[in-house]
Amino acid sequence: MNLDPVLPDVLTGNVLSGRKLAAHVKNRVAEVVQNLREHQGVELCLAVVLVGADPASAVYVRNKVRACKKVGIQSRSVVLSREVSQEALIQQVRKLNDDDSVDGVLVQLPLPEHIDEDAVIDAVDPAKDVDGFHPANLGLLLGREALLQPCTPSGVMLLLAAAGVPLKGARALVVGRSVIVGRPMTQLLIRAHATVTCAHRHTTNLAELVAESDVLVVATGVPHLIRGEWVKEGAVVIDVGINRREDGSLTGDVEFDEAVKRASAITPVPGGVGPMTIAMLMWNTTLAARLRRGVPSCGIVSPL
Repeated sequence: MNLDPVLPDVLTGNVLSGRKLAAHVKNRVAEVVQNLREHQGVELCLAVVLVGADPASAVYVRNKVRACKKVGIQSRSVVLSREVSQEALIQQVRKLNDDDSVDGVLVQLPLPEHIDEDAVIDAVDPAKDVDGFHPANLGLLLGREALLQPCTPSGVMLLLAAAGVPLKGARALVVGRSVIVGRPMTQLLIRAHATVTCAHRHTTNLAELVAESDVLVVATGVPHLIRGEWVKEGAVVIDVGINRREDGSLTGDVEFDEAVKRASAITPVPGGVGPMTIAMLMWNTTLAARLRRGVPSCGIVSPL
């Protein structure tokens, strides 16, 4: 596939850097935050709710708090016991919904087994749903454009745009059908006029589908599910998977060492999609603030 990068420095050879693009997005976010503060007197705030002491979740929350500080967004962490009741958790979410000083509300997933995640997500005010997981925001992906889109799929779309990947008429394959990544990813690619197939663990001819695809997005959580030799010559490969090996190192859902020999662009793990997820969370927080408060765009309508 012939690429015409909008931001040439995001590509080193054929490796597509989410870290570089995320840094660019955060700079754009910082401009919006500063403009809102100086011209509208608005101080943005993101509230993150963490239930329990899961080490991985705690790391994610710390990374989000750190990102907020870097771009000038205030952060508020609400840490609740793992034994918290579903009712008490939902009451806390509703309290943040009603707090006019809070622009975005995020509940860190996964939640303990005794809590219905769907019920908690449904309790988040759609106007403050910076994760983009509320049914109202997900539903808009099927019709009108959702302004608050799930962070990982919207980050993938921005990576594709920055690399100048032509999507109109392209054959795209999304492997994974989660509500968080796979399904919204499929809808966003359809909106970009790609011809999209969604595969999953029950797909019987996965290797054949991969070999036919111009654009491949993989989000399964299965290390090296996609063999590098399956990848079409010149395809663009976006690996959303982050899996920890026994030695502590990270690897993706795609066999990178072989796939990189065939792809025209490919994201590494780590340093690919992961940084973009947090960058788009920051962008969504500015969008939620502007939409809810009815303030101008501050001259910046795109994170690119």
